[in-house]
Amino acid sequence: MAPPLLTLKNIRHGFGGAPCLEGAELTVSPRDRICLIGRNGSGKSTLLKIAAGLIDPERGERFVHPGATVRYLPQEPDFAGFRTTRTYAEAGLAPGDDAYRVSYLLEQLGLTGDEDPARLSGGEARRAALARTLAPEPDLLLLDEPTNHLDLPVIAWLEQELAQSKSALVLISHDRRFLTSLSRATVWLDRGKARRLDQGFSGFETWRDKVLEEEEIERHKLDRKIANEEHWLRYGVTARRKRNVKRLGNLHALREEARTYRRAQGDVVLAVSEAETAGKLMIEARNIGKSYDSRLIVSDFSIRISRGERIGIVGPNGAGKTTLINLLTGGLEPDTGSITLSPATALATLDQRRDSLKDEWTLAEAMTDGRGDFIDVAGERKHVMGYLKDFLFTPEQARTPIRVLSGGERGRLMLARALAKPSNLLVLDEPTNDLDLETLDLLQEMIADYPGTVILVSHDRDFLDRTVNAVIMADGAGKFTTYAGGYSDMVNQRGEGIVARKAAGKRLSAMATTADRAAPAAIREPKSKLTFKERHALETLPATINKLHADIDKLNAVLAEDGLFDRNPARFNKAVDALALTQKRLGEAEEEWLRLELLREEAQP
Repeated sequence: MAPPLLTLKNIRHGFGGAPCLEGAELTVSPRDRICLIGRNGSGKSTLLKIAAGLIDPERGERFVHPGATVRYLPQEPDFAGFRTTRTYAEAGLAPGDDAYRVSYLLEQLGLTGDEDPARLSGGEARRAALARTLAPEPDLLLLDEPTNHLDLPVIAWLEQELAQSKSALVLISHDRRFLTSLSRATVWLDRGKARRLDQGFSGFETWRDKVLEEEEIERHKLDRKIANEEHWLRYGVTARRKRNVKRLGNLHALREEARTYRRAQGDVVLAVSEAETAGKLMIEARNIGKSYDSRLIVSDFSIRISRGERIGIVGPNGAGKTTLINLLTGGLEPDTGSITLSPATALATLDQRRDSLKDEWTLAEAMTDGRGDFIDVAGERKHVMGYLKDFLFTPEQARTPIRVLSGGERGRLMLARALAKPSNLLVLDEPTNDLDLETLDLLQEMIADYPGTVILVSHDRDFLDRTVNAVIMADGAGKFTTYAGGYSDMVNQRGEGIVARKAAGKRLSAMATTADRAAPAAIREPKSKLTFKERHALETLPATINKLHADIDKLNAVLAEDGLFDRNPARFNKAVDALALTQKRLGEAEEEWLRLELLREEAQP
């Protein structure tokens, strides 16, 4: 067996208070594929920096095999002193490395190499940092959130590139599908310790739940043992004083163990403030178009979005996704076509860049905009510190400036701000960036339970599959197509996903089709009045209506049972409520089918 490339032993490190790492260990062998999992603040990035040799632990040992090369991808790369992305990427090469590989990676990642680092977007900065990290083809790659700010084509390319790489890999990511595809072992950072599972991420969550369940059983045993010892001390034989003293010492030790026992960190509590209920139709866009100068961003797009729908928008960076959201939510006026919003629309947003956060604010000021110490959440008046506690912030953090927060903590704070605002339309632009997996799980549950409408932009394929019931795909040249279902459903309907680009920069230039190059409206093919989603609904509604009829027949049969009300009033009342709800759904389904059928007839020549 080949010797390990990297070994970390008994690592301890902290930033005041309880250490985030306490006895953590990590061993990486050649060709390992390890995903590093843990809550925000558990020390994942710190452990990766220690592994990279960037910081020294307070205690513990780091050993790198002589001659082994290690490269580290930071969350926030430092471009200071570099004129172009090419000079930045080439600075990562060692003597003897292939300089051509920098050109290859820049092209694959959609960069020319001439970009000014001071003017890069978040996605461009991430791609430049990837080119620098991957170019030397090191023995060990340490990657901290490599998919952040990347679009789906680049994520797909990176996934393939890493799968073919001969480098060992230690990876931090919130992207479940990315982790599942690449990892063959999992290291879980939990309460300062590093636990290893020799399986990829697909087996992690089942294993984690089993570990926590076993811990809870042990905790329960400890509590019972303390109770038994206290009972013996109160009512046992008092003559055996020496034995009493020993058992009293044991009890104090048990109590100390119970006090210092570090439970698994609690879950974020996501509650959303609901505004006045809007009507059934939230947004209707008819043949809208938008251009900037000569660049066509959105062309001839139509959609109807009803209350309760969850819409995902996907496509390459620069394809106009944010512009489309701003059009649909009233932030921009279309150049052509029309947009109608429900008069009762109350909008809450989570912006991708966290631009609404001021570094000098404290967390409490960020929640109230500096106005008092109380906020209204879900109809309840809460003290800001109590609300921040729901998002795993401590009282001490509430008075600290935002500039010291990690990326994940900033993400949680932005969620706290967005969800505190009364709304019936929630717009989330890249909500998964920097969030840990447990918080993502709870965000998914919140989206499922949210009574209003959700529109989100995401490059996380698994997150889209778990949250949305329709996907709007940016096809390029201002064209957007709507598909029923999640991301995987879109792939099945298209026959392909968002294909990784070999020359992303050139393709993005081609996508920026100018208005004068687009086909004149008068000679375009006539567009059907039914969108794909409406055609899908027209095909499936008859089966839905038949099922609702069958459900009504069953409920009527239940209510017809002799003496049901006297025998079981609860079952009777439940059946009455279910019947009323089912009849309402049947009426809505029949009304919608009739509307769509009329539209279909109008569309026919």
